[in-house]
Amino acid sequence: FPGLADVSISQDIPVEGEITVPVGSNSPDEDYSTLDEPVKDTIMRDLKAVGKKFVHVMYPRKSSALLRDWDLWGPLVLCVALALMLQGGSADSKDDGGPQFAEVFVIIWFGAVVITLNSKLLGGTISFFQSLCVLGYCVMPLTVAMLVCRLVLLAGGGTMGAVRVPLLLLLHVFCVSTASTAFLADSQPPNRKALVVYPIFLFYFVISWMILTFTPQ
Repeated sequence: FPGLADVSISQDIPVEGEITVPVGSNSPDEDYSTLDEPVKDTIMRDLKAVGKKFVHVMYPRKSSALLRDWDLWGPLVLCVALALMLQGGSADSKDDGGPQFAEVFVIIWFGAVVITLNSKLLGGTISFFQSLCVLGYCVMPLTVAMLVCRLVLLAGGGTMGAVRVPLLLLLHVFCVSTASTAFLADSQPPNRKALVVYPIFLFYFVISWMILTFTPQ
């Protein structure tokens, strides 16, 4: 360019900025990784996290632990346990008296996905996997109810005994209130909370009905 050749730079003007790269300045927390810890410590930490989420479900206190540190290990364990208990007979039996293992999986996970999509379409601020985590962990009371019902059936209490109906009604209301009020309702617009709670009510009602109508082979 014309005229640039006549521009001189004074040697007294210091060069600003820092071009050196510091070495060894990272803190120990920044260098820490789960790859550096024993497998036992990783497993124990994950088990403690899952156990704390179970406590939050059984004793909800408006906590955001399920939303902040979400995982799908607990919902997977609960889904497998519930499906195994609802499995009334062998896979080849047509008169097993209960839904098959795959059917329980499809109902639980497909229902949770539909509720999550409904929540997102209504303007919810909760993420996809956070919603799956909450809905999955809140199946725990119904899983406990299924275990009690199996024990009642083994004791000869009948399929529609006086213990099963009140127990399932109580725990169904508990699941809906826990999932919708304690964890999900605050992430929805105030004028659309009913549209979010209603699918949750149907989701847990279907699971409760499967438990109530289950009869062993």
